[in-house]
Formats: sequence, structure tokens, C-alpha cells
Amino acid sequence: MKFAEFRQGMVIKGGPMVVKEDEILEFARRYDPQWFHTDVQRAAEGRWGGLIASGWHTCAMAMRMAVDAVLHDSESFGSPGLGEVRWRVPVRPNDTLTLHMRVQGARSSSSREDLGIVTWVWVVYNQHDEAVLELDATSLFDLSEA
Repeated sequence: MKFAEFRQGMVIKGGPMVVKEDEILEFARRYDPQWFHTDVQRAAEGRWGGLIASGWHTCAMAMRMAVDAVLHDSESFGSPGLGEVRWRVPVRPNDTLTLHMRVQGARSSSSREDLGIVTWVWVVYNQHDEAVLELDATSLFDLSEA
């Protein structure tokens, strides 16, 4: 999707993506090795009643869905960061996730004519229509390539 196509209020959907237990375990062992992400048996007896994905893994899956749905053929070149990140409901093996990206604004920079700025809210839902992740994002676009 090209920068010129973004409009305030539009919602772009990505996914679905099925969460696999082996991917939860692999990500967590490598990047977030807490027992409720890495130990299936202990997690079954814990507060969450089973294995849950790392919130950072959930963010990574959201990013993949965003790239596949929007960013792969765009002028996007990065982000200055995120606002709030909220993990609402645990993500579990075999959940099916979808991403809804609501554009809050799309504008050219006032100081650089070759820079486009998109602010948007990303919400990831599971198969029960529960929001599992919400985040506020800003993306930068190179308008000299437009």
C-alpha cells in the first residue's frame, strides 16, 4: 500500500495467523524464557491455566501481519517508536489472530517534504473477537520514492 492511499479513519485488516505451540516455545526460549511461556506442564498448573505466548511474540506476529497486509510494497522505512502497548488477553496455542489497523492520521512532515507520517492504532483479535493486543504506532514513509 502506498502512502498516498492512507486516509484518516480507514481500517486495514491483516491475517489470519494461527499460533503454533512450537513457535511459542521457540520464541520464548530464545527471547522471553519465563516458565509460563516455556514449560507446558508447569504452565498448565499456573495462573493462566496453560501455555501462553510472550507479549513480545504477539507484537512480532502483529508486525508480520502488518507487513503482509500493508507495508511490503510501501515506501515505509521505519518507525520512531510506539506509544502504549497493552496485552489484554493471553495468546494461546492454536489461537487464530487477525490484525485491525485504524489510521489516526496520515500527513507530510512540516519540516521535510520527502517524509510521510502515519499514526495508527493496531488491535489484534483472537478467534473469539477478544482484543489480545493494542498498540499505538507511528510509521515513516519516504516520499522521494513515491
